[in-house]
Amino acid sequence: MRGKKILVTGGTGQVARPVAEALAAAGNDVWCIGRFGTPGVAEELRARGVTTWRWDMEDDSEQALKGLPEDFTHVIHSAVRRGDDGDFNRTIDVNTTATGRLMAHCRTAEAFLFVSTGALYARQTLDHAYTEDDPVDGVADWLPAYPVGKIATEGAVRALARVLGLPTTIARLNIAYGPGGYGGVPMLYFQRMLSGQPIPVPREGQNWCSPIHTTDIVRQVPRLWEAASVPATLVNWGGDEAVGITDIVRHLEELTGVSARLVPSDVTRETYRFDPTLRRRLTGPCEVDWREGLRLTLAALHPDRLRPRYAASEHVQHRGART
Repeated sequence: MRGKKILVTGGTGQVARPVAEALAAAGNDVWCIGRFGTPGVAEELRARGVTTWRWDMEDDSEQALKGLPEDFTHVIHSAVRRGDDGDFNRTIDVNTTATGRLMAHCRTAEAFLFVSTGALYARQTLDHAYTEDDPVDGVADWLPAYPVGKIATEGAVRALARVLGLPTTIARLNIAYGPGGYGGVPMLYFQRMLSGQPIPVPREGQNWCSPIHTTDIVRQVPRLWEAASVPATLVNWGGDEAVGITDIVRHLEELTGVSARLVPSDVTRETYRFDPTLRRRLTGPCEVDWREGLRLTLAALHPDRLRPRYAASEHVQHRGART
């Protein structure tokens, strides 16, 4: 994509920041809006050619977006109030209202991409491959208000896509990981490994997921915009490969020599395996193998922890290609 005017929310996060920086580098006029609470992050984005503009999702007034241009051609809305405080009503109100105002403000855009979550699916077997038609219930013991807020916001997005005639894609994200930000869920587990903290795992079997590296996220965003429609297109956004969380942790052990304390528990950070059929049809296949993706992430964030034989690797291994 070149020559487009693109609006990004959540542009300091794991998913949207590499997208914003890559699109700016490709010759697009990219704007990131948010609170920019982390010192220096706004300056870093501007140094990469991204325009920053202050916006607080918690501000539900009609003036919240006053002064922001309205002529964006594409929008990716990744910002979220997670509901860490457990306030379900506030989580629903903030996310739906902020998203509604954003869609109304950008009603003339060619495409709107809303980043949702796979955590809203009704739990089935640990290795079940979830499709877009599977039932949802919004139950997540590790962060109860989060998936409920996402379900409510998906409803608002579907309604406004129709009311405004705004072509929209709702992408339910799986585990995103990579060298940017904190590295994603695999690096949260690695931090626990480094500190000797236990990692809760199911008493039988293991949680499964479909991790997607930020390289593939960046490459697929334009395809998800191309898939936008009225009514909204719904797609599971994860990698091609189903991977067990225990297998991820064991591979981190292999790469670093750091031991993990896996503790059987009734409550774990549940993850979900996606059926990639629809997403592959819309975006094409992923390129970064999960094992190489973990190595690259460690090399960027914890280079001193990689065993020499892995740190010395010179090439990124892609499925079917080498760069």
